[in-house]
Amino acid sequence: MVRTMTFVSALLRTARRARHLPGLSVPFEPGGAPAPAAGLPDSRDVLLDAPDDRLAPALVSAALGEYETAAALLAATRERAEWENRDRYTVRLAAFAVSRPEWLAGWLADAPRDPDALLVKAELAIVRAWGSPARAERLRDVAPLIHSAADGDPADPVPWRIALDHARGTHASHTVFEELWGEAIRRSSHHYGCHVAALQYLSAQWYGSHRECFDFAERAAEDSLPGSLIRALPARAAFAYLVGGGGPSIPHERIDAAADLGIELSGAYEAGDPWPAEVRNLLAYVLVVRRRWPRALEEFRRIGPYATSFPWLHLAADPLGQFLELREFVRAEAAAGPSWGRERQKPGRARSGGHYA
Repeated sequence: MVRTMTFVSALLRTARRARHLPGLSVPFEPGGAPAPAAGLPDSRDVLLDAPDDRLAPALVSAALGEYETAAALLAATRERAEWENRDRYTVRLAAFAVSRPEWLAGWLADAPRDPDALLVKAELAIVRAWGSPARAERLRDVAPLIHSAADGDPADPVPWRIALDHARGTHASHTVFEELWGEAIRRSSHHYGCHVAALQYLSAQWYGSHRECFDFAERAAEDSLPGSLIRALPARAAFAYLVGGGGPSIPHERIDAAADLGIELSGAYEAGDPWPAEVRNLLAYVLVVRRRWPRALEEFRRIGPYATSFPWLHLAADPLGQFLELREFVRAEAAAGPSWGRERQKPGRARSGGHYA
């Protein structure tokens, strides 16, 4: 416990020092045009993991076996230091390449040293390794690909986020993880993806505990800039706690405070904005668990048509169906007024030890 707490403090000190270095990038770039939603959109209009206006053409072209649009998109994020968008687009493109790899193979054949192609290649290798029964062995083979991606653009923090995920899967020591964290934060001190990777490493499921996870999330949120998605880290820590079975170690007040911070962050963006969609879906889950029906209903309104696989995939194999079912349940509970606290069976059942109570 003491060693882990020292490690948490070391990560936070490194991040704070990095925030005073010159030349750091803006931590977030709201993506896509706002689409204000009046009330709850019809269920037929709700989409799962809908790409924004910049990513959609790249995915369409990739489906046709063409890589040029994806290459131009990632090159633009690199040239403009849009590291958050770059991370998101890399993850989505790699996920697409899992089942449709021919466009990426063509890209690498034509430009084997392209830093953007190398980045997607490294992320794809991580995804495939994590899904393999021989995960540890396959992850070890991925290390050279991550190094190549990092060498492709020394200013890019995204390969270091991938390295942090890799370190978690290969049971890297605190010392190794802290070194990688320092490299990531030196490049972009408020990078949301790197903070999420650190939070996962510190979770009770991996190498920390619920308390360490909350401590890191709360301190990182305090240090973050207004509007940064890092302010939703405590809600993410709450989610990890709740799906991990809960227990007496974290008081309900701390979970509610994490949700309140998430509500404040969500309110900084227009309803129906795709940029904070995943954070809003996560927040809706936490609010449902806490039976805060009016607040949860408001968050579903803010989500608009942008349902995301995370966190609903932790509850059911059909994340969109789970989202819509819970949204309707929350609407009914909120409409019930003061009687919403009565016992009632909620739809869905959390997987991996999660629950609603």
